[in-house]
Amino acid sequence: MPSHLSADRSAAQPPGRGSVDALISQARRLKGDVDAVRRDAHGDGSDPQERWQRALYDLALHQLTDLDAHLGQLRDGPGPPPPADGTKPAPAVTRPGSLLSRVGSAEWNLLTDEASWSGELYQILGRDPAAPPLSLDELPSVVVDEDRAMLTAMVTDCLIDARHIDGEFRIVRPDGEVRAVHMMGEPVLDTDGSTSSMWAVLRDVSELRRSQKAVSETRDSLQRHQHRAQTEHRLAVELQEAVLPPWRGLLRLPHQGPETLDLAARCLPSAAGALIGGDWYDALELPDGQTLLSVGDLTGHGVAVASGMATLLGAVRGMAMAGTAPGQLMSWLNQLLDATVQPALGSAVCCRYQPATRTLTWAQAGHPAPLLFRDGTGRRLRTPGGVLLGATSGAVYEQAEETLEPGDLLLLHTDGLVPGHTVAQTVNRLLDLAPRFGRARTAQECVRTVVNEFGGTEREDDACVLVARVL
Repeated sequence: MPSHLSADRSAAQPPGRGSVDALISQARRLKGDVDAVRRDAHGDGSDPQERWQRALYDLALHQLTDLDAHLGQLRDGPGPPPPADGTKPAPAVTRPGSLLSRVGSAEWNLLTDEASWSGELYQILGRDPAAPPLSLDELPSVVVDEDRAMLTAMVTDCLIDARHIDGEFRIVRPDGEVRAVHMMGEPVLDTDGSTSSMWAVLRDVSELRRSQKAVSETRDSLQRHQHRAQTEHRLAVELQEAVLPPWRGLLRLPHQGPETLDLAARCLPSAAGALIGGDWYDALELPDGQTLLSVGDLTGHGVAVASGMATLLGAVRGMAMAGTAPGQLMSWLNQLLDATVQPALGSAVCCRYQPATRTLTWAQAGHPAPLLFRDGTGRRLRTPGGVLLGATSGAVYEQAEETLEPGDLLLLHTDGLVPGHTVAQTVNRLLDLAPRFGRARTAQECVRTVVNEFGGTEREDDACVLVARVL
């Protein structure tokens, strides 16, 4: 039996789900064959060789049942972590030598009050082979207190009612180690039908039970982790949705008076949607009639990062409403991030647009520069100096100015907009869209062009794009 399974295992490396299903089917067929042979076996139980043979059949059935359970765990998970080489672990199949070393037999003669044990049983119980075997009355003395009543009941049912024994209990070895033992036994009847002796096979199942416990604990731990991750993901999504601007389509500013900017934006989530990062975009009408445009990204994922993003975005809005210039705003934002309990890094672009003069004043902190599209061509704006937020205390952030014209298109984006591309490559891909932007009638059409071009690509992180069209 084990040799066939071992051969199948080696032929199925690494075991995919289909391979494991095939192993499960074969184990179950083999179990049916063994069970059929066991049921067809003849004998009245008086021959010790026949009793040993039947016990081995029963033992084989138990082993196949355990193997079926292990293969099911391998298929359905959670299983042990994969090896360092990336291959999946093969199902553990016990070799004959190690199996038999954990199986012992015993017979207790009720007429002569004699007991005989195999050498393996002495090893299982950790007893000196030179010592006499324990009698049935003495056997409970090596069993843990909680399991003694169960063992006594099984033995009593066997001796009095001639029932088969099939149960498990824990024993304490002389060195104090606790082992789990599975016992299968049957009565040996005399010619008058009375029980003359009891014969049993005992198997050390400690390793199997430890493995099952570890799998169960791993499954419970994984379920708790998944539940916690789902809860955190939901909270991060709700926080992100609560903080980012509610508009997704058309937005024109200012709300009062002649409109000067046509705006649209979009947040592109990661491929699985499981990683909520710290990306943001924002457009805000300021008290002096100017417009705040900003995008940024706080490193990391999860609730803490989404919360940190909300803090930064709130600070940006508050300082902009107070009239803070972009360069000074970035300096104070850097101090805020540097003073947080949990260290983090962030990048950002902050712009103030003055519609009366069409002047764009902006600063950046380790972030890709805005792109300006005019008359069917595009270019990257000159980048003023500025390091990542949180990278160093007391950092100074320069400002730059750009005069815009009616029809100009300004595009701000976070890193990772084009997955698998560097910042320079991403900029080039966006600049290639200039002719299509030139034919677009609204900022929303431009954002839709970006999403159609790059939104379907598998991305590992969130990304944001903000488009402002000068009216």
